[in-house]
Amino acid sequence: MDQPEVIDPPENEAALYAQRLGLVRAALEAQDEAGLKALLEPLHPADIADILEQIGRGERARFFGLLGDDLDADVLSELDESVREEIVATLPSAQVAEAVAELETDDVVDFIENLEDEEQAEAILDALEDADRVAVERALSYPEYSAGRLMQREVVMAPEHWTVGEAIDYLRASDDLPEQFYHLILVDPKLRPTAYVTLGKMLAHPRSVALAAITEDSFRTFDVTQDEGDVAYAFNQYHLISAPVVDEDERLVGVITIDDAMNVLDEEHEEDILRLAGVDAEGSLADKVAATVRRRFPWLFVNLVTSVLASLVIAQFEDVIAQIVALAVLMPIVASMGGNAGTQALTVAVRALATKDLTGANVWRVIRREVLVGLVNGLAFAVIMGIVGVIWFGSPMLGAVIGVAMVVNLLVAGLAGVGVPVLLEKAGIDPALASGAFVTTVTDVVGFFAFLGLAAMWLL
Repeated sequence: MDQPEVIDPPENEAALYAQRLGLVRAALEAQDEAGLKALLEPLHPADIADILEQIGRGERARFFGLLGDDLDADVLSELDESVREEIVATLPSAQVAEAVAELETDDVVDFIENLEDEEQAEAILDALEDADRVAVERALSYPEYSAGRLMQREVVMAPEHWTVGEAIDYLRASDDLPEQFYHLILVDPKLRPTAYVTLGKMLAHPRSVALAAITEDSFRTFDVTQDEGDVAYAFNQYHLISAPVVDEDERLVGVITIDDAMNVLDEEHEEDILRLAGVDAEGSLADKVAATVRRRFPWLFVNLVTSVLASLVIAQFEDVIAQIVALAVLMPIVASMGGNAGTQALTVAVRALATKDLTGANVWRVIRREVLVGLVNGLAFAVIMGIVGVIWFGSPMLGAVIGVAMVVNLLVAGLAGVGVPVLLEKAGIDPALASGAFVTTVTDVVGFFAFLGLAAMWLL
């Protein structure tokens, strides 16, 4: 086809995306380079990356076969890591290096540190200008997941004694300013940052005003070795737009901007969600079957072990179950309710730990609240299940047994849901990664033991 097919505008964003994806696939099938370029031309690199993640491997190969000479590094930087590795592995190193060299230094660092091919990484470094190469290599020397890795080296700074007019003249005369920046960072003679001024405030004041007179109260610096998670937390907590990064001598070496900090927050939130489900945070929909199996098998094995522990508790009451078959029908309800209640408390606790809302100062208050919530919910469901036990099996005592077991298990679920992640964090273990298995084990074991133990005492 010579031109993309014209279709009536879709009614919503999802329909627009599906329409666009269909047109791209049709252009790839027809090997229509002009049509494909016309479809992609108005799109943001993130939208093109989404399309590449949706289509198959063969279609991606045709995509870069048609547009390989117009490789956009911004698209590559937006891709899921596993898809990016697949694509980069099929492209000539020189072509990738030439494209990536156009990115800002923080994006180059992010790109290189995720490359498994050392030859390609070296080719990218060779394609950089000398100053940029030094900046990237220096950034790569900092610890992984640190502010030094996250920062960009393109910094706009000025002496702290300058006026607004001097700063504006300097900016207008500069031909190597970053594509985006939000602050003019003020430094002392030793290049130590002392304050910053927003561009808007600078432009709103007369030329004669001293920059030091219009600085922002939000100014703070980060050390190059500081954990990027702490940096992202500070950006979110104090509503920062950008912040300078300093070395061990307090000298300015880079700047972190809000987009990079928010990316870190998004990644950490995604990791927490995946780990709560026992899924490796590095996995993605584009992974191969073998890789997905390798990541998920260990946690399924842990779940198997915990399930065996719960089964051992049930095995201690075989005779009771054999005499009262109704117990086998009702006991999964007790364990399931406890597991769900524990997961609710656990999710809240893990999120609060990640955002530093749950600390040593308020942990007992939070635990007390969750225990009381579990107690109240347990009493409510005890009444419901007590009535169900009477109506279903005609046994008031059986209803009392499941009611009391429900109270006990939901109370313990609230306690474990908060207590387990707090204890794991104190032990230096990621609570999002390991809490789920422990909380489920506790609620299963306590639920089965309480229900079957009470049945043995009250019904036999």
